[in-house]
Amino acid sequence: GNIARREATRLLTERQWKRHAGNPLECVCIADCLARIQRYIVTKLGEDWIFLVLLGLTMALVSWSMDYASAKSLQAYKWMYGELKGNVALQYLAWVSYPIILVVFASLFCHLVSPQAIGSGIPELKTILRGVVLKEYLTLKAFVAKVIGLTAGLGSGMPIGKEGPFVHIASICAAVLSKIMSIFTGVYEVKTNILTVGCAVGVGCCFGTPLGGVLFSIEVTSTYFAVRNYWRGYFAATFSAFIFRVLSVWNKDSVTITALFRTNFRMDFPFDLQELPAFAIIGISCGFLGAFFVYLNRQVVLIMRRPTALTGFLTKHRLIYPGAVTLIIASFTFPPGFGQFMAGEQLMPRECINSLFDNFTWTKIWGSPAPPGLGRSAAWLHPQVSVFVILLLFFVMKFWMSAVSTTMPVPSGAFMPVFILGQPPWWSRRPPQLSRQVQRYPR
Repeated sequence: GNIARREATRLLTERQWKRHAGNPLECVCIADCLARIQRYIVTKLGEDWIFLVLLGLTMALVSWSMDYASAKSLQAYKWMYGELKGNVALQYLAWVSYPIILVVFASLFCHLVSPQAIGSGIPELKTILRGVVLKEYLTLKAFVAKVIGLTAGLGSGMPIGKEGPFVHIASICAAVLSKIMSIFTGVYEVKTNILTVGCAVGVGCCFGTPLGGVLFSIEVTSTYFAVRNYWRGYFAATFSAFIFRVLSVWNKDSVTITALFRTNFRMDFPFDLQELPAFAIIGISCGFLGAFFVYLNRQVVLIMRRPTALTGFLTKHRLIYPGAVTLIIASFTFPPGFGQFMAGEQLMPRECINSLFDNFTWTKIWGSPAPPGLGRSAAWLHPQVSVFVILLLFFVMKFWMSAVSTTMPVPSGAFMPVFILGQPPWWSRRPPQLSRQVQRYPR
């Protein structure tokens, strides 16, 4: 690159000599100034700091924009359902048609613009990081298809998750920014450290967790991880997470810069020693259930790949499968129907996980008049059914729905649905405002 720049400077100087042969001193001065300006721009704008800041800022804006658009879509979804109150037939029609339209649009848009945007993108990214060249996976077309398709999928309310595809989006953004920076540096190459930083930023700006993003990038590139990539990933992920939370404050979604999912456990006595065996049991159970989740998802994919008449028909008509899956899931979650025994489906995904972080002891609340201050957590209470039955039904239904939804040909990732499945709200402790109504531990 340096040799090419010197050669270009020499050719430019000769050209200017021929053009201004009458004043050679002026030509040399102009050529020298141009060379100095070029070296200054290359030195300053070609450094990693500028690239990392631009990557973090871009991904924070993209993440916040997607969250904002999907939240508005879900609000419109709930508003349309509420406005049809009193007519169950129209409510059901609106409840199932809205997500079907968005999911079918996401599938069709990705298929027409960039089929590489379908799915999570993490397996393909791991393949690229191991030296295999996959065409069209790190292009601007894949970026546009991934962002628009994922926003539509999240706005439909389907349990698909955002974090997996966002790692792919961040890697694409890193590759495109690297190409733009080549205007100043003169050399363009998608390096492993650039994609590794993209992985860290993709997780960091979703959850506001820079350390988690760096650790995730290490897991993705487990075969080889250079030490020099630690500070790159951490700096970019920290900057992206900070801007992401600042945008939430600017939009008045939160009062100040805080954690994405807050808790109010006491710091002087955060847990009881008697709870440690229960935490161990939860960890073991989640390990087995996680393996079963992967197995169930794989079986659905293998069934869809079998050479049968049904799979051939679905392959020929690509929009029928996502529409049918969305219809089935929306029918099960219809609130006046079976959805009233799932409770959590009355809440949108972000509201659901926030309510599961609430600090209530359900064994003391159920069966008695609901205390004041429950808020969104009141959706988990049913007058005829125990809260534990509600939670069990929600877990079972959410489990298979998430496993099946991630097989649809749309940008999807199962991180957030799996996090929701791992929330055991009956182990939470009492908040200060309910100290008279409930005890500290659910005995």
